[in-house]
Amino acid sequence: MARTTKPLTDTEIRLAKPQEKEYNLADGQGLYLRVKPNGSKLWLFNYSRPYSKKRANIGLGQYPTISLAKAREARRTNLMLLSESIDPATHRAEERKLKSEAIENTLEKVTDAWFQVKKSKVTNAYGEDIYRSLTLHVFPALGQVPIHAIKAKSTIDALRPIAAKGTLETLKRVCQRLNEIMVFAVNTGIIDANPLSGISKAFESPPKRNMPTLRPEQLPELMITIANASIKRTTRCLIEWQLHTMTRPSEAAGTRWEEIDLTKNIWTIPAERMKKRRQHVIPLTPQAISLLEVMRPISQNREHVFPADRNPRQHTNEQTANMALKRMGFEGLLVAHGMRALASTILNEQDFSPDVIESALAHTDKNDVRAAYNRAEYLERRRKMMDWWSGHIEQCATGKMPEKSRKKHLNLVS
Repeated sequence: MARTTKPLTDTEIRLAKPQEKEYNLADGQGLYLRVKPNGSKLWLFNYSRPYSKKRANIGLGQYPTISLAKAREARRTNLMLLSESIDPATHRAEERKLKSEAIENTLEKVTDAWFQVKKSKVTNAYGEDIYRSLTLHVFPALGQVPIHAIKAKSTIDALRPIAAKGTLETLKRVCQRLNEIMVFAVNTGIIDANPLSGISKAFESPPKRNMPTLRPEQLPELMITIANASIKRTTRCLIEWQLHTMTRPSEAAGTRWEEIDLTKNIWTIPAERMKKRRQHVIPLTPQAISLLEVMRPISQNREHVFPADRNPRQHTNEQTANMALKRMGFEGLLVAHGMRALASTILNEQDFSPDVIESALAHTDKNDVRAAYNRAEYLERRRKMMDWWSGHIEQCATGKMPEKSRKKHLNLVS
């Protein structure tokens, strides 16, 4: 007949005295109270390991911190694990590891991991802007908080100073970036759900603002103003280079001589310099090549076509064109990036293919296969369109707006 263990009582445990050697008091089903010579009393659970069947002890804590009732609850939990062939010691070690990782995975640490992926998809300048905004607006209050403890309310409170300043566009971007970080944490198994998915709804939305640009009929005024402005030759060439090539300010300012192929008359901007991290090839018109010839005596021995004044080893600042346009009287009317919109408007009015225009503007196609086909398919069509565009700019520089003539380029839109 199997031996029955009499369960312990609180009184029996409390009155248990230390002896010269440690001894155990059994409660049954593997639960023991070990009484040590120094008087301390420790709960132990003795069990047979799954698969190996070797006997093992796991500590459950010290009495009276862990009461008899709590020790029995721990025994019940361990017996349930064993019924599923889970070793209680291994299970506890894994839980402790997860808790430790949860504490160590602060928002700032997870952001660093997210940023390693993010920065491969954006330009260096944009990447720096992203991390700077988080360092300035998020990390001071939330950077050292474990990401599993990040809550919507505390995050909204941390972002209220941005809203109070009225910089709603900055606030919108910070909310978007925080959501990207949280989605990354979910997808990498750090947290189970994104607690910040709706935080932008707690703030006003920034007013929609179109990029300041000119009307098509104002292009002659722009060209005459540029020609007569008191600006450096490098700045004048940079503005016209951006206008002729329809590129973004950062792409134009960072132009390298090694990117220019005058045999094929193309400019190849590498992926790491493009907003969408995709190589962009631009057919160069005779007018664009003329601008390079103007710059050659100035910068042919430099890396960049448009070198900075103070440090010619670097390219001119991407805000150079914007600052020059302001000084020329276009503040609030035109920004450098708006010249792309001006080109798009005029080319669309002239009935050029919208797909060809979008390709020239490096607006990426989400379908990678189709995008690869389009780049090859559209290059020659883009060359003809760019030739028309540069000719149009050249005519406008005389002060006269050329008459619209769809017939002159009808073959380009088919």
